[in-house]
Amino acid sequence: MLPQLDSETGLLPVGEHEASWDEVMERFGWNEKRRALLDGLAEALELLTAVGCLQVWLNGSFVTAKEEPLDFDACWDTDGVELDEIDPVFLDLTAGRAAQKRRFGGELLPNVIEADSGLVFADFFQNERDGSRKGIVVLKLGGPT
Repeated sequence: MLPQLDSETGLLPVGEHEASWDEVMERFGWNEKRRALLDGLAEALELLTAVGCLQVWLNGSFVTAKEEPLDFDACWDTDGVELDEIDPVFLDLTAGRAAQKRRFGGELLPNVIEADSGLVFADFFQNERDGSRKGIVVLKLGGPT
């Protein structure tokens, strides 16, 4: 179950918070813009599940109190994924991941090491630009929710 957003910052409490797809829809799909982003995310998750991805971390202004986030940010667990079968859009990191943004409305990075911080993206996502910590959502795929 997802904890409440902080009333002052609009952020999730620090840590990784596991949620079902239904919980994510209910908590973060409160307007038309957000529901459109969820539609794109659902398409991406379906494709990732089909190649064996078991987990995605969801981040960015989408998992905050921001009324109309521009997009979502996510990273996907590479363990067990059939990379030779994955849709090439997930590996196209050119032009600021423009192809992903056009297709899904957000960015989905493999959970590998982020170059500047030396952290895997799931850990990197838990840091704000000012160095403070925040929470992110963990979606388990390919099994019961």
